[in-house]
Amino acid sequence: MNPVHLETLLAIVDEGSFDVAAAVLGISPSAVSQRIKALESSTGRVLLRRATPVTATEAGEILVQSARRMALVQAETDARLGHRLARVPLSVAVNSDSLATWFRRVLSDTARRGDVALRIRIEDEARTLAMLRRGDVLGAVTREATPVSGCESSFLGTMRYFPVAAPHIAESFHNGHLTWETMPLVGYGPNDQVLDDAMRERFIDSAVVRARVSQIPSSEGYLEAVRVGLGWGLLPQAQALPLLAAKELVLLDDSPLDIDLYWQRWRLESEVLSELTRSVLEAASDLVAT
Repeated sequence: MNPVHLETLLAIVDEGSFDVAAAVLGISPSAVSQRIKALESSTGRVLLRRATPVTATEAGEILVQSARRMALVQAETDARLGHRLARVPLSVAVNSDSLATWFRRVLSDTARRGDVALRIRIEDEARTLAMLRRGDVLGAVTREATPVSGCESSFLGTMRYFPVAAPHIAESFHNGHLTWETMPLVGYGPNDQVLDDAMRERFIDSAVVRARVSQIPSSEGYLEAVRVGLGWGLLPQAQALPLLAAKELVLLDDSPLDIDLYWQRWRLESEVLSELTRSVLEAASDLVAT
């Protein structure tokens, strides 16, 4: 299979557009189209959905996986040959809470290496595995223990979340003036599996509380929204404990939510991917509650 065609396919999927991929590759849009037509002709499959953004079909995802592996091998080869300013691109999927807490050490480790361009995709930990399966990323922090085909899985630890609120909200709740279904609530977004799990454990009807939910799609913004009293929320242990100690937040009950996390990565002979995995495992052993 023509490696140039695979490189073009990967560029289109990463950029979401034929035109932008053409600019990145330094060729004309018509040349990009011709390469994809040739690749689709040789495979006998439609590989891309021509929508906005452009996405890979099921058959295309298989080739994207191969293309990303090839790109990693080529980048590592260039780095070993000492090409000036050569950096190895590593795309990984991480949930926002992990990135805001224990995963920061991974950023520091990667910076010290100096030869990796880390490209992080933010997604809920219950959904990152789909990105790995599609070939969008080479590694992912996920809830799923069972490895994706072609990948290996390592247990990271258990991330603990506490149900907390500003003191005035907690006081009203504990005195019986508010219930779980009448309290204002802060969610990360429409796909907040952590909050969904916490609500399910407390028998909270999501349809009933929908009008009282504020959505803050940022870990730092979410933390601040809960701290100032926009509503109650679930905060990871590393963020919650200092605010609880300072009495800026109060526990609503003594039932924390524990979520097991795993690191899944493609099974490749890659020094930089192995080093990244080592860094992820060490960071998680230090900073994730067990």
